[in-house]
Amino acid sequence: MKNFFKKFVAVATMATMLLTTAACGGSQEAPADGGADAAVVDSVQKIKDRGVLKVGVKVDVPKFGYKNTSTGEVEGFEIDLAKKIAGEILGDESKIEVQAVTAKTRGPLLDNGEIDLVIATFTITEERKETYNFSDPYFTDGVAMLVKKDAGFTGFKDMDGATIGVAQSATSKDALSKAAEEIGITVNFSEFASYPELKAALDSGRIDVFSVDGAILAGYVDESSEILPDRFDPQEYGVASKKSNTDLAETVNKVVNDLKASGEMDTMLAKWELK
Repeated sequence: MKNFFKKFVAVATMATMLLTTAACGGSQEAPADGGADAAVVDSVQKIKDRGVLKVGVKVDVPKFGYKNTSTGEVEGFEIDLAKKIAGEILGDESKIEVQAVTAKTRGPLLDNGEIDLVIATFTITEERKETYNFSDPYFTDGVAMLVKKDAGFTGFKDMDGATIGVAQSATSKDALSKAAEEIGITVNFSEFASYPELKAALDSGRIDVFSVDGAILAGYVDESSEILPDRFDPQEYGVASKKSNTDLAETVNKVVNDLKASGEMDTMLAKWELK
């Protein structure tokens, strides 16, 4: 009996030690979680450690982000803005890596961490602000309409029954749907993945109207087309970052507001004939 009691005590002692060890191991997991939080807070430091800022940009929007066929480089106002942010974070404006995005792909690429920022004519909306951080606006425009000169349209009121081409996941469709309801006309929508596809559809007659923000349309006007004077829903563009990367968002917003305050933002806009 004494031997049994001794064995029981030994087993109980060992069980207590194991439980204590497990408890200690559990308490060590908290700093690991805290470390994850710290990693979120240190998103700017991650960019510094990597040595390059990864930015999603448009490559088919003249003046904002457009691939120069002669040089192979992507250039435009938003590329210059990305360089300013890289300069603030890394001390070198050339330390950027750009990736082409569309209205449909820019959000997912930001979500999965392939890019740090989206600077791609990304309109700030209350719904989008629930998912992403946005900087203060750096450009304001309105939804406009590009039509063929011989189409006979003088304004939106003439477009009852017309087919309007819009970019996938863009805000143009919502703006025009609302406007159509207000003036009592019915319009149809056809969505496309890119602006060149929209322009080609307009030229071939597959759509009657190519609609997106006015400054974007300006890069697609030719001798056979024109932008109508109507404007709908002011569109404010902001730099988007992942919701968890609050320190990056704060840094970006500082750059945007410093550029505004110094007047350099106006100079940058004028360089690309956007002001």
